[in-house]
Amino acid sequence: MTVEFISASYANSSSDLDPRPGAPLDPIYFARYARTLDEAGFNYTLLPYHSSSFDPFVLGATVIAHTRHVRPIIALRPNTVYPTVAARALATLDQLSGGRVVVHFIAGGDAVEQAREGDFLTKEQRYERTEEYIRILRRAWQSSTPFDFDGKYYQFKGFSNAVLPVNGTIPVSVGGSSDDAYRVGGSLADIFGLWGEPLKETREQIDRIHDEAAKAGRKDRPRIWVTFRPIVAETDELAWAKAHRVLETLKANAAKGPPTRPLSNGPPQNVGSQRLLQIAARGEVHDHALWYPTVTATNARGASTALVGSPQTIADSILDYIDLGADLISIRGYDNLNDAIDYGRYVLPLVRAELERRTVQEPVHA
Repeated sequence: MTVEFISASYANSSSDLDPRPGAPLDPIYFARYARTLDEAGFNYTLLPYHSSSFDPFVLGATVIAHTRHVRPIIALRPNTVYPTVAARALATLDQLSGGRVVVHFIAGGDAVEQAREGDFLTKEQRYERTEEYIRILRRAWQSSTPFDFDGKYYQFKGFSNAVLPVNGTIPVSVGGSSDDAYRVGGSLADIFGLWGEPLKETREQIDRIHDEAAKAGRKDRPRIWVTFRPIVAETDELAWAKAHRVLETLKANAAKGPPTRPLSNGPPQNVGSQRLLQIAARGEVHDHALWYPTVTATNARGASTALVGSPQTIADSILDYIDLGADLISIRGYDNLNDAIDYGRYVLPLVRAELERRTVQEPVHA
């Protein structure tokens, strides 16, 4: 199994611990951050999407310009870019990068946020549209002749694409925890993204994804991407003390008012966040290092489950998920740049060393 690591990129020094609403893009900081991920050994970096945020396509091009290895993952909401336009834009970035681009689809988990950009479809309809979108991209990247498309959400005639990906296609990622997400991602995605849940629940989700892939007649299965927010220190004791300081800061920031990019009022609408809050209600610590108070402190806005411990404890926890079948591990912290540096120095090498040790010890079959 090939295990790779993902981080997220940040356009300025604003963070969960020190939020700076409305802060402008900091080109020097952003370039330094991208180079840090490259040098730290991360394989991918996510360029996230929000209706009020910087454009992920432009940020992705900047990552490409300042790195040699790390692969930009462009977050894309289907309501924002017509699929024939996205096919060319993504393939253009892919050619610029020498074949490093990945696209991550966000069907949309909050009606208020979707409405900000004119999207009033139901959740079920948004996933149907995502399915059409992926099929169009795949054909646009592989077809050498003009083609028509007559779907429920997209219709066009005679589209011809001369901008092709370096490796014949671009990996497609889908995330979510709903039945619709499992169906679309299981049947069509190269990568399926999950938020950090306990091992039992993660195993159940992976099984669901694999079942949907089998129903679709796939011989392969999507690669599994699981996301955590590690809080690491020299020892477990120091890490837990640090975790409680992080939690108090998150609570204090939440008490100052609504988030700078609020979604709808009340409980979150997306199933993934609902699942995290339900698990949080069962207890603070799950397995031996998965910590959930950060979920409740942020109302489960996005990936919010922490792993707490020394580098070895964090590495061992990550290996537990790898043993379940996760082969893409996303780790991003609360002190963005410094945490990325620490992960590269202390966590990634431990995980990779253990995987290498296992490979060496595997018996050779004639």
